[in-house]
Amino acid sequence: MSLARYFPFLRWARPTPRAMFADARAGFSVGLVLVPQAVAYATLAGMPPETGLYAAMIPSIIGVLWGSSSLLAAGPVALTGLLTFGSLQNMGTPGSAEWVTAAMWLAIYSGLIQFALGAFKLGAIANFVSFPALKGFINAAALIIISSQLPALLGIEGGWSLPHVQQWASSLLILDLTTITTLAIGAGSFVFLLGFKKWMPQQPAVLYVCLLGILISYLTGFAGEGGAVVGALPSGLPSLVMPQALTFDQHRMLLPAALIVALVSFTEAMSSARTLSRKRGERWDENQELIGQGLAKVASGFFGAFPISGSFSRSALNLYVGATSGWSSIYAALCVAISLMFFTGQLALLPKAVLAAVIIVPVLNLLDFGVFLKLGKSSPEDALTAGVTFVTTLISVPHLHWGVLSGFLLAMLISVYRRSRPRIMEVGLHAEDRVFRDRQRCDLPRLQRQVLMVRIDSALIYTTAPALESFVLDHLDAETREVVILCGGINDIDATGIEMLTELYHYLDKRQVRLRLASVKLQVWQRLERAGFSALIGSKQCFLTDADVIRSYAPALA
Repeated sequence: MSLARYFPFLRWARPTPRAMFADARAGFSVGLVLVPQAVAYATLAGMPPETGLYAAMIPSIIGVLWGSSSLLAAGPVALTGLLTFGSLQNMGTPGSAEWVTAAMWLAIYSGLIQFALGAFKLGAIANFVSFPALKGFINAAALIIISSQLPALLGIEGGWSLPHVQQWASSLLILDLTTITTLAIGAGSFVFLLGFKKWMPQQPAVLYVCLLGILISYLTGFAGEGGAVVGALPSGLPSLVMPQALTFDQHRMLLPAALIVALVSFTEAMSSARTLSRKRGERWDENQELIGQGLAKVASGFFGAFPISGSFSRSALNLYVGATSGWSSIYAALCVAISLMFFTGQLALLPKAVLAAVIIVPVLNLLDFGVFLKLGKSSPEDALTAGVTFVTTLISVPHLHWGVLSGFLLAMLISVYRRSRPRIMEVGLHAEDRVFRDRQRCDLPRLQRQVLMVRIDSALIYTTAPALESFVLDHLDAETREVVILCGGINDIDATGIEMLTELYHYLDKRQVRLRLASVKLQVWQRLERAGFSALIGSKQCFLTDADVIRSYAPALA
């Protein structure tokens, strides 16, 4: 048994000096952007700033070592940070010891869920969060993230409740020097990042704006004048810790949130991994990526941090700068380690207004209101799913999991509704291409007047079997002596479908009408055999192909 099955990093190509130099350059470029982003996303999650750096170090290395996409940059991200904040509302005060403990358990539980899905080859479950539901949630989450950072960007304390808004209005009417300075730093950082994004996207603008913010804070004595800064950070590398115990009820409250975090964060990481694989022409394994992302989350919990995920922006930077393997993520983690050991004093001076801009500008990429119009044109049901998810997420703040759940449930209901209305038609033989087509659409006659030929393009399961039975019975007339079901479009059948065929056979037999099947696929026929239906109907009543049907009922046309 190959060790690479359990240690996928053993499949990495042997590094060459040139490749190692490219990975080092890419890794430190990503690391210099990762450091301020990690601090920013930690504050978004309601966590102490240093925990963002802890989450960006060892967990990111584990994620790339056991993942399948070597350039997927794991670490703190905005969406998972917001989900963490929303999931812990009843667990304590943001930044408190209780909050940190709950975040650690949330990371461990969500990581274990992802690991289990990957280990049991259930990665397809992550696709259960449909595209419309995900788009509705992401648009709402982006608005929530932006709105949550505006107070820090503007230098005004408080949230979005009516009393706070009134406090804002009064504060803006009487601006003091600190508020003006904060507003200038925040607005300047925002414009700075937007400008680099438009005209020099390849440059590490996040690094530049943070260095500039630290310099301005130092020269103006911003913190001493009452300006909001990151504050003192403990220096040194993180240590492995066991999270404190929670009550049974607290653990029970965390499990649904952990499931939402696991599904949404992996869907986000999966999108990044797909993009990277297409651009590099490499294949990736969603189950192995689940294992890697799951282990990274667990490690983040045991190092005192919060859930992490794959970052699209940092992964794109990884690719753009020229990374060749997962070594780039190891170098990025080294950059974080150096910052923790030697530069926490400088990070303490970073204004929170700069961090707010660092969060807001990348999140602007998540806003895509045009998707609602596109979905409305192609599928009104999908547009409804996206809209309901969007609205539910906004009104359920801070309990964002209700938005995801509403979209998931509505998508499932719509899927069941669609499956209960399969495409069923009476067919006739098209004279030109000699294939069976919809009689009504193509204005075709029956092959023989006494023969009813029906086709269903769907699995014959509990949601579709009643519809097929009703269609056949509705189209019977006094002259009908045979019913032929063309089964080429049936790729699956369950017990309800088999029972329906059995009952239909007996119903028609009492009326001296013969039931026949054609073009039954192997997997369907095997289930019919095991259920005894094939013996009931008789193999002579089954046609192997549609061509055999034509030869039997219209030999001249055949």
